[in-house]
Amino acid sequence: MVRLLYFGTQFNGRLRKRKLVSTVEKLGEILVSRGKLDAANLDRALKVQESARVELGSTEKLGSILTRLGMVSSRDLAEALAHQRGWVIVEASEFPELPVLEESVSSRFIHESRAIPLSDTDDEVLVAMTDPADAYTLQAFGAATQKRIRTKLLPLNDFELLFDRLYGNGKSSMGQIVDNISTRDEEQEFGDIEQLKDLASEAPVIRLVNLVINHALERRASDIHIEPFENRLIVRYRVDGVLHETESPPRRLSAAVISRIKIMANLDIAERRLPQDGRIKLRIQGKEIDLRVSTVPTMHGESVVMRILDKGGVALDFHALGFDDRNLKIFTDILSQPHGIILVTGPTGSGKTTTLYTALDRLNQPDVKILTVEDPVEYQMPGINQIQVKPQINLTFANALRSIVRQDPDVIMIGEVRDLETAQIAVQSALTGHLVLSTLHTNDAASSLNRLLDMGVDDYLLTSTVVGIQAQRLVRLLCTHCKEPYHPVEEVVAQMGLRRFLANPAGDERITLHQAKGCEHCGHTGYFGRESIMEIMPMSDGLRSLVMRHATSGELRTAAIGEGMETMYENGLKKAVLGVTTMDEVLRVTRED
Repeated sequence: MVRLLYFGTQFNGRLRKRKLVSTVEKLGEILVSRGKLDAANLDRALKVQESARVELGSTEKLGSILTRLGMVSSRDLAEALAHQRGWVIVEASEFPELPVLEESVSSRFIHESRAIPLSDTDDEVLVAMTDPADAYTLQAFGAATQKRIRTKLLPLNDFELLFDRLYGNGKSSMGQIVDNISTRDEEQEFGDIEQLKDLASEAPVIRLVNLVINHALERRASDIHIEPFENRLIVRYRVDGVLHETESPPRRLSAAVISRIKIMANLDIAERRLPQDGRIKLRIQGKEIDLRVSTVPTMHGESVVMRILDKGGVALDFHALGFDDRNLKIFTDILSQPHGIILVTGPTGSGKTTTLYTALDRLNQPDVKILTVEDPVEYQMPGINQIQVKPQINLTFANALRSIVRQDPDVIMIGEVRDLETAQIAVQSALTGHLVLSTLHTNDAASSLNRLLDMGVDDYLLTSTVVGIQAQRLVRLLCTHCKEPYHPVEEVVAQMGLRRFLANPAGDERITLHQAKGCEHCGHTGYFGRESIMEIMPMSDGLRSLVMRHATSGELRTAAIGEGMETMYENGLKKAVLGVTTMDEVLRVTRED
């Protein structure tokens, strides 16, 4: 301990010494208090640590056990250690472009010690370490350089990425894994299922697929697209609603990669002629992750899309979803109705299901029975009875709804109104005193009524049951670290009517908008995260009269705006003026009619 403190003092100064002798908070307690680890998993990790101590006579560090078992991410562990020990986490902007001390320190030692030199000055070397308390490594660097050693904390994932970039002989992690995979002739693989199954179960292929999934999570992707073409295999990640191509395995590995994913999702790897759907459950970086897997046959093989469902990453909070005070009051007033149908509309991937889950979370009380019929059940919610649709055994939306009405629910959530039969049962449920929540694929709130009429729902039933419709889209949020303000020309301000969104529209205050720039925090996109822009249309007597006359969606929309409805376009403009998003984003996802 004396030696450790000596090196700690020699290389890191007074602050380091004080922190080493006074670690008041335990690491596990910090992680639990931050919501990064639950108490049950902490107990499991402590038991593993104790078992290793008794059986092997050695004590593995708790942080190492937690990351090895996938209970916490390396970033969360690093932040907890930094809080506990007073260490500073290295920023990506400090990473060197070329290796430092390449002649003095071997890459093998750097890899084994997990310590990378970042900079070298006349009297000091800055070293990024996954464990800045490693006295042996500090002593070795001091002996090799004869300089003072200053340390910063480097999360393990960042270490691996930086090491690959600086010392990986020009090859990324994926490139190194690919080199270890030997494949036979592509046609032979397609003909021999057992051979393909063996290849997909080999360690390098498993590591390759895990690497693709890990990279997707690190980049905050919502979907992974794996698409085979004639001469190449393309991997793309959808980040904040926009697809980005990334490093891909070679074309010769497409059969192995896709077969590995199908094995993980319990799909039939021999069936390549028909679409298949499955699900993968994983624990990665300390998070419970569900992957919804969809495969479809294409000209050059099977295309795979994996939708990432992060159970811990869903914020069931209206303000976090993008509701301002005005829209939240309108929506909660609709939600407080004792019975009726509430619809949330928009294209695929516009956040409709998340909005419904947030509404259910608001309604979920001990005296309220809630039943849902979904395809698939995306997030499991305690206190709510959720039913997974299974068409292969004829458990459809309509058949499930007929049964759950007899379960005496107060609230029913239908994943999607897809056909007349489902719509009619939803209407009948609302007429018999149930509150029904569902989604619909339409472009705006007003056209939802025409869509239901086109399905064959009677107009008088619609006017009796529908109490409100919300339409929404997702816009990307400006990165708070790099967004740049600018003043638009007055002609644009006047044409778009932007002054009405100021606190004092009649004043002489200049409109300030922002544009995306790009930095390390947002992956050089200029955007980080998404939230909804929306329009909410409560059903009024005027709108009901128009529905009975089978008015067009344009007439319904005009009437709703006349009654005070704020359109999605206007809601987006308001957020652009507030500096939440850009005008480009608003125009990308919506338009003013």
